Amino acid sequence: MDHVVYLDAKAKEMEKIQRGVKTKIIRGATGPKLPYGKVNKGDVLYFINDNSEGAIKAKAIVKSVFNSPKMTKEESVELVEANKECLRLSATQTRRWAGKRFIVLVEIEAYERIEAMIIDKSDFGVMDDWLLVGDVHNVLMI
Repeated sequence: MDHVVYLDAKAKEMEKIQRGVKTKIIRGATGPKLPYGKVNKGDVLYFINDNSEGAIKAKAIVKSVFNSPKMTKEESVELVEANKECLRLSATQTRRWAGKRFIVLVEIEAYERIEAMIIDKSDFGVMDDWLLVGDVHNVLMI
């Protein structure tokens, strides 16, 4: 399964992943929403910055996934804190994710830069920061 994952450009997430200091991606919400339960070991993540560049620039393989059970705010903050070295979150990102009831931690490996690819987002009604695309080639602009 392929996923298109938007990374925080202001927090320089793509650069942190490229340098190898960030090895996990986090997502969270008050309820179990995408990618909760939808990403698995071996899936391919295609990375795109959230700054309107609009191009996939890199990819990585999912090494492991942790889907949290429903947590209290305190448990959620503890989970984020326990993973801070591999998440490398900015203060703004920490405030965004810590405290969410459901958190997904996706560990990645085999990161590689790729030739820029533009995706067609027209099939995705509400734009989110994680798109489940099946096969990335089906959403590429030709």
